[in-house]
Amino acid sequence: MNRLLESAGIFAIGYACVFIPSALGQSAANVQNFPSRPITIVVPFPPGGLTDPIARSVGKSLSESLGQPVVVENKAGASGIVAAEFVKKSAADGHVILMAATGHIALNPLLFAKLSYGTGDFAPITLGVATPHLLVVPANLPANTVREMIALAGARPKGLTYASQGPGSAGHLLGALLKSRTQSDLEHVPYKGSGPGLLDLVAGRVDFFFDAIVSAGPLARDGRLKVLAVASPVRAPGFPNVPTMDEAGYSGVELDATFGFVAPAGTPRPVILKLNQEILRALRDPALNRLMVDSGLRVIGNSPEEYLAFIYAQRDSLAKVVKESAIRLD
Repeated sequence: MNRLLESAGIFAIGYACVFIPSALGQSAANVQNFPSRPITIVVPFPPGGLTDPIARSVGKSLSESLGQPVVVENKAGASGIVAAEFVKKSAADGHVILMAATGHIALNPLLFAKLSYGTGDFAPITLGVATPHLLVVPANLPANTVREMIALAGARPKGLTYASQGPGSAGHLLGALLKSRTQSDLEHVPYKGSGPGLLDLVAGRVDFFFDAIVSAGPLARDGRLKVLAVASPVRAPGFPNVPTMDEAGYSGVELDATFGFVAPAGTPRPVILKLNQEILRALRDPALNRLMVDSGLRVIGNSPEEYLAFIYAQRDSLAKVVKESAIRLD
């Protein structure tokens, strides 16, 4: 995933320069009527999840800079399909945008045979943030390494269960990859977002979870969960002693979570560029930037063209994962 970020020309704010398209300097007359009413940012997860504080912070900044109220509307369920379909059917004028996991746009068309939208039904605005996934288990699970966890799966009559953020989510893909690589008895238990899955994990109702560092990290630091590995090419900020999955002996089981902003296809380019400009402004806010970095997020800002290239690069990469893991959702 880090290689995909680099190949798409994406730069972490606070670590390198942000690419700002020269077209953003075009005449304000092109967008003088935008926005003409409140803007809605649709989030495909329940309130309180990873994307909520990002969407609300960006929304607050947009409201201040654009002079219109910005409402964050949570539309959870069906692996992001409910939210994506809602935005696809909305007027293509920039007043309804989606903040989603990139996989909702790139991956769902690979997983669902009867999906009512495709990757081309959305106009990319910018990639917002990226974060690694932690492999976390309940504090009392009798395993302190990935190998011990896999051995435990073999020793139990019914194996182990793993939570995910929903069917086709990063947590689902990573769990399926681990199952494929180890030929272990690992049963998928999907949830509607990270929050409910983490609650059941802490309570011991499921056995492990590949979840984003920003949501799973605080529970691990509090001692309510144990971190066995990081599903990323490099070790995670704040967990320097935790090995990567590759270091733990399970190469290729890695996938960063990325979240970006898109509008319905057909949204006028001047509007897309205006939204890009203002969202980049929000992401560059020092307070928001520091909050995200401290939470383990890499703040991203790029052009619509770069985000489009990233979406298709991720789709091609994830197609291999889907095939290897034999995941199909209908």
